[in-house]
Amino acid sequence: MWSFQSSGLRASWPRISAATMFATVITLFEVAYGVGIFDLTPVPFSLTGVAIGIFLGFRSKTAYDRFWEGRTLWGALVNTSRTLTRQILTLLVAPENEREELKAFQTRVVYHVMAFVNALRHHLRDTLPWGDIKVFLNDAELQALHRHRNVPLALLQLLGQDLAEARQKRWLHDLHVPILEAAVTDMTNVQGACERIKNTPVPHLYSVLSHRVVFVFCFCLPLGIVDTVHGYTPFVVFLVAHAFFGLDVLGSEIEEPFGMDQHDLPLAALCRTIEVNLRQLLGETQIPEFLKPVDDVLL
Repeated sequence: MWSFQSSGLRASWPRISAATMFATVITLFEVAYGVGIFDLTPVPFSLTGVAIGIFLGFRSKTAYDRFWEGRTLWGALVNTSRTLTRQILTLLVAPENEREELKAFQTRVVYHVMAFVNALRHHLRDTLPWGDIKVFLNDAELQALHRHRNVPLALLQLLGQDLAEARQKRWLHDLHVPILEAAVTDMTNVQGACERIKNTPVPHLYSVLSHRVVFVFCFCLPLGIVDTVHGYTPFVVFLVAHAFFGLDVLGSEIEEPFGMDQHDLPLAALCRTIEVNLRQLLGETQIPEFLKPVDDVLL
């Protein structure tokens, strides 16, 4: 009841307040001064309220489907990253005199995987990745990536070159090549599916229609119920506006699941989870902490 940080009130409270204040003015004129020239019957609101509720519910479900598909894709990316790392660490075998070189190579490949997930996060959020991925790459690799517009794709190419190098050095058996290649392909498929969601927004008319219908309904509602509920009209309008404007805001936030809104996917936390898991598989001791929510929001 008293959770406000993640309730959507931050985005919807101006509209809720405006609707409630308007209802207060209408109630004041009706109850205190007996002015009811703008009164309407509650019948239109009973009919349209149900329709608007269904409309908002359908829009929220459409937005949530996009949100859930994005979360499913990133869950698959977490598993694929772990699988590829395990395969890199177990399927590559070198002679005794090349063990140290192989170990350095395995670490480099796993670092490329960590660089990819962080680059994909920035790619989906239209932010620059260099500050987060530079710890996983050497100077030559980082400089080469600056020439690419699609940095995650360039890192997938780098992973493919890593597999080709391991095969040329006879560290990777020919029978194991398709296994590792399938993992890299799965990462490519995840990136492509995420780009499809990002580059195919919900039609703008859908959002505009939702905003307008809810706005008109909530601001006209006191005219239809003031004769029935009298002095309680502002309270009733507040509850209805809170529900309708809240659903409207929720649909607007989660329809773009890779953004930075408080209800969007916590991509930074997922990237940190992958990094922690992969560093532990490498046997490293300097492990970063998992990200924690700040003001009930996990980015």
